[in-house]
Amino acid sequence: MINQNQSNINSPKTKTIKKDNDLRDIDNRDIQKKGPLSFLSGAITSILFAFISLWISQNTVVYFSLHSKVYDSPIAQSIASGLKTLVIGMCFLATFTFGFIGLGLIIVFIRSLFDGKETETE
Repeated sequence: MINQNQSNINSPKTKTIKKDNDLRDIDNRDIQKKGPLSFLSGAITSILFAFISLWISQNTVVYFSLHSKVYDSPIAQSIASGLKTLVIGMCFLATFTFGFIGLGLIIVFIRSLFDGKETETE
C-alpha cells in the first residue's frame, strides 16, 4: 500500500499539474501592460484593413453589377441572387468590423494618453 501511494505522488498527472502551476507563475510575472503605442499601431492596422475591405467591397459590387447573368430556371436565378447577396454582405461586414475596431482602438489610445499616470501607480 505504501508503494502505491508513493507511485501516485510521482505519477505523470501530478507532474503535469506542477508544470502547469509553474507556467502560470512565469506567465503572471512576464505579463506587461499595453501602452499607447500598442493601441495606436492596432488602430492604424485595423483602419488600413477597413480601407482594403472597403475597396474589395466596392469592386465586388461593380463586378456583380457588370457581370449579371439571367438564368432560365427561377431556382437557379434565386440561388445566384442569394449567393451575390451573401458575398457582398460579407465584404461590407468585414469593412464595418475593421472600421469599428479601429475607431475603438483610437478611443482607447486617446484615453490611455490621459490616464497614463494612474495606470503606472496601480
